[in-house]
Amino acid sequence: MLYRPFGKTGLSISALGFGAMRLPRKTESGKMVYDHEEGVKLLRQGFDLGINFVDSAPYYCDSESEIIVGKALRDGYRSKVSLSTKLPGDEAGYDKARKRLEQSLRNLQTDSIDFYHLWNASWDRFAEEGIREQVRMALEAKEQGLIRHLSFSSHDSPENIRKLIDTGLFETMLCQYNLLDCTNEEAIAYAVEKGLGVVVMGPVGGGRLGAPSPKIQALLPEQIYSSPEIAMRFVLTNPHVCCALSGMGSSAMVEANAAVASKGVPLTPEERERVNRSIAENRELEKLYCTGCNYCMPCPAGVNIPFIFRMMNYHRIYKITEYSREQYAQIGTIPWISGKKASACVECGQCEDKCPQRLRIREQLRESADALEK
Repeated sequence: MLYRPFGKTGLSISALGFGAMRLPRKTESGKMVYDHEEGVKLLRQGFDLGINFVDSAPYYCDSESEIIVGKALRDGYRSKVSLSTKLPGDEAGYDKARKRLEQSLRNLQTDSIDFYHLWNASWDRFAEEGIREQVRMALEAKEQGLIRHLSFSSHDSPENIRKLIDTGLFETMLCQYNLLDCTNEEAIAYAVEKGLGVVVMGPVGGGRLGAPSPKIQALLPEQIYSSPEIAMRFVLTNPHVCCALSGMGSSAMVEANAAVASKGVPLTPEERERVNRSIAENRELEKLYCTGCNYCMPCPAGVNIPFIFRMMNYHRIYKITEYSREQYAQIGTIPWISGKKASACVECGQCEDKCPQRLRIREQLRESADALEK
């Protein structure tokens, strides 16, 4: 396993982090429930392979993730692993935030949390009094030794992520970055310039982002790599990425990702150039459908047109239909993918009047509903 310096924290963490959001489940009394015993085994398999960074959150795995991670960290594992969890934004205010922290400490069976994230921090919400009280609580908890480093995770724009970095409050950050979405590449470099350690989420979408896609495998035609391996190697080649956080739900996935994260050179400069060139060509193809300019918004019916068309691009160009459908299904269910699905279109046509490409948006929304809502 490779290890990388984690900003100015003085720690080195494994190039692969264990995201504890897709732990194993089993059928019990006719229902699917999370399997604590198998979850502990899986986490410890990762730890034994050299993973020393694990990330959880209060609501992961039907609110059982922290509990399972806490069990996995018994028997001497806690001293070997850096532990990360999060403070939900809906726990606004000092008292609620403090209770949430104390509950996380109990769930995780630990006296302190190494990296405590403001979960899904956005610049607009950062000015709210409830969030300011969260920060005050976290800073006091840090003085008391209950948390060691204050961090944030974010799905905000790169410009707003830079503003969060510039507050000077945070030592590490967690954001999305992968070979299909490099939006945060400059923000990641900026964070490192300012001394923050950077962990990226979604490097392979829990294995689904790159599996299986002949289009992605063709990025390196001279080698035989799986799509998830190419996706993981792409992320780890970025020198500003300290750790790629992957949600892993099977022993095979842990073993495969750990093997990739143990290679000295994830991608050679020539391979990286080839991948970047292929991605650029594919993005030119994407523009035939939608450039993502957002001029079509806001939609009177609340349809999230840009996100829907981005998922359609993944489906049409990269042939990662399963991933596209899973992401599409989350529209309107989580804060960072707001709005409504394509089927909510009332065909008013206002979007087409505003589109600089003169796309037949209504027709493409019908196609999107047919392709992604199955």
